[in-house]
Amino acid sequence: MPIDESRTFLPVNIAVLTVSDTRDLASDRSGDTLAARIEAAGHRLAERAIERDEAGAIEAHLRRWIADPAVDCVITTGGTGITGRDVTPEAFARVLEKEITGFGELFRMLSYAKIGTSTIQSRAIGGVSGGTYLFALPGSTGAVKDAWDDILVHQLDARFRPCNLVELMPRLLEHLRAA
Repeated sequence: MPIDESRTFLPVNIAVLTVSDTRDLASDRSGDTLAARIEAAGHRLAERAIERDEAGAIEAHLRRWIADPAVDCVITTGGTGITGRDVTPEAFARVLEKEITGFGELFRMLSYAKIGTSTIQSRAIGGVSGGTYLFALPGSTGAVKDAWDDILVHQLDARFRPCNLVELMPRLLEHLRAA
């Protein structure tokens, strides 16, 4: 996966939302892992929060960050399973304008190599809304590492070739200019 060193690195402003009924900032290992990786890659941690497993509350938090011009990307961790309290994908469905189906597909493919068929229990999802990228990751630190290290660190790097999500950012709101 080639990085073109002749291109300029462009830091992305990324907000992290942990979805959990039981974690707080002191016990949020997955959020810590994600925040550390974001900053180590040279990006800016725009904001970090924890929200309970309630679709309306998650949706409200997503909408606030989507409307914030200082946030380019939101990554959530937690709430993507199949139990009754796992509602992050439902909250995403309420706000997404376009789903990036390949993100969830690729995440599950990579995850299969590590956890086998248990990967079917993940409803990881990606998409775009209001010119903001949104990615929902499972709540385990392993899943956060896999999604960041194997997918997002590359796609959120403007130097990654042959193409990346950063170079598309100026065009994400084209549908509004055409109207």
